[in-house]
Amino acid sequence: MTGETFSAVRSLTIKLLPPITLFLFQLLIPVVTNNGHCTNLNKYLTAALLVICVFGCVFAFFTDSYISPDGERHYAVVTAKGLWPSPASESVDSSVYRLRFGDLIHASLGLMVFAVGLLGTNTVRCFFPGFDSDDKILLQVLPPVFGAIASVVLLVFPNYRHH
Repeated sequence: MTGETFSAVRSLTIKLLPPITLFLFQLLIPVVTNNGHCTNLNKYLTAALLVICVFGCVFAFFTDSYISPDGERHYAVVTAKGLWPSPASESVDSSVYRLRFGDLIHASLGLMVFAVGLLGTNTVRCFFPGFDSDDKILLQVLPPVFGAIASVVLLVFPNYRHH
């Protein structure tokens, strides 16, 4: 029972890594930016948080899992040739797990989600303290427009990874 529970939690965590990293970013950004009143240290911490979260989000789109003949679930990185590195992958048809155009689309959308996340009030105040109030309409309009566009693109390019 315990092995099945940990396997289910691990699988769920891998599947939800992109939304979790965005949630983590949104949760920590007020603390890291000192609510938009940044010193140089806050700017470096914010940039580091952004890099770590973007890497975690994008990397998740280039991973997949498979069940080996012994019944164990294995995780690996997806490449143009198949899975890498996975010692048990010799017994699996690697062509099924090749990098696809849809993976690149999903990773690009993950990057864009964080780009839109940069438009949050605290981040804008931190990096662009002189941002004009007339330009704030962009901050209000861009996220829902991008969300609608991303939703349509994700419908056209669904993710078939097993994670």
